[in-house]
Amino acid sequence: MKEAILFCLIFISLHLQAQQDQQRSIEVSVGYGLSLPYDDIDVSGSGFYLQGEYVLPLSKWIDFRPYVGLIFTSESNDDEASLPYLATANAGLIGAKARLTAPIKWIAPYIELGLGGSIGSFETLTPQTTIDKSGLQFHIPVSLGLQLGPKKNIDLGFLYYFHPGVEQIVGAAAFGISIPLKN
Repeated sequence: MKEAILFCLIFISLHLQAQQDQQRSIEVSVGYGLSLPYDDIDVSGSGFYLQGEYVLPLSKWIDFRPYVGLIFTSESNDDEASLPYLATANAGLIGAKARLTAPIKWIAPYIELGLGGSIGSFETLTPQTTIDKSGLQFHIPVSLGLQLGPKKNIDLGFLYYFHPGVEQIVGAAAFGISIPLKN
């Protein structure tokens, strides 16, 4: 984990001076949070998701995005038979992602991949899994979405954070808005 963070910091520092002509921005996303176990069972948690990203454009196609966020989910099962099973998460998220965007004017699809960590509490209880952990957990963020508008300042996305240590996926269907920063 320390090596991944060090790599991200070095990567950012190498590109800070080289990007004077690109428009940096802050993107804020809010959405419907979700937590699911890795097991194939109809159990989930739902709640709130919030994230902020510092957008460092490397080209028209690629952005580098350090991020911080929050995810809060609780039981959302209405079925009495599934009450003993749950997947919940209450955590802060931090890490960095790279975004590959198709350079289309009004509707630009994208995919993101990165590395990060979550600090908080996670509970995964299914017939095959019993995990109740608090503290720092490694995660892998993967996102799919669309940037909308002529300036691509509106974002609609599906964000997923895979947590192997707690056998859980947290994520969101989120709406984001990009705020340009002055150079």
